[in-house]
Amino acid sequence: MAIVLPLQSREEAGRLLADLLAPLCPEDNLLILALPRGGVPVGFEIAQALRAEFDVLLVRKLGAPSNPELALGAIAAGGIQVMNGEVTAWADVAPEVLSALVETETLELQRRLELYRRHRPWPQLAGRSVVLVDDGIATGATMRAAIAAVRTQEPSRVVVAAPVAPPDTVATLMSLADATVCLATPEPFGAIARFYREFPQVPDAEVISLLARAWQPPHAVARGSVLLNH
Repeated sequence: MAIVLPLQSREEAGRLLADLLAPLCPEDNLLILALPRGGVPVGFEIAQALRAEFDVLLVRKLGAPSNPELALGAIAAGGIQVMNGEVTAWADVAPEVLSALVETETLELQRRLELYRRHRPWPQLAGRSVVLVDDGIATGATMRAAIAAVRTQEPSRVVVAAPVAPPDTVATLMSLADATVCLATPEPFGAIARFYREFPQVPDAEVISLLARAWQPPHAVARGSVLLNH
């Protein structure tokens, strides 16, 4: 498949990724887990195309105080922490500053968990094929935290899927996941936004709406109306 950058949108990226994932992922017992917020539109398209269960995995990047886009590490639900030791040392972040950052991001993770999932039971991962999705991967810190969090639930297979990522990050993720699917690995990499024509911020309302659409029972569509879970 020839991929032309920039991609039109996250939705297009999801459909293209679904084409690559289809031969790799069994239809039965497949779970798509998107990393909010940008990964949700991508993951939703994949789940729709593959007729798979869809949910979100809460992960928060630990951005350097002087440059929030620089990932010192990441945290995930369940107390998972993954740190970029070299970046933390280079940024000269004091331990107490890092601890405060972890505390702040843990609170935000919990806020989003309650906002997005609304006490919905967590899906069973044991013995299942799980695809972790984001709208792009730079350092890989958030995805590595996601992989670590999912591995604790003993899935049969963990697949990472993203539209774009630098080659060295893809190599690292390939050593941690059972398979890694990426549409393009451009160099130099820079910001993820440069690889999309349309790259708006994904608001909480859009995440909630897409989850509601994915979670509605098959009989919820009737007489031209959509009934959303509340």
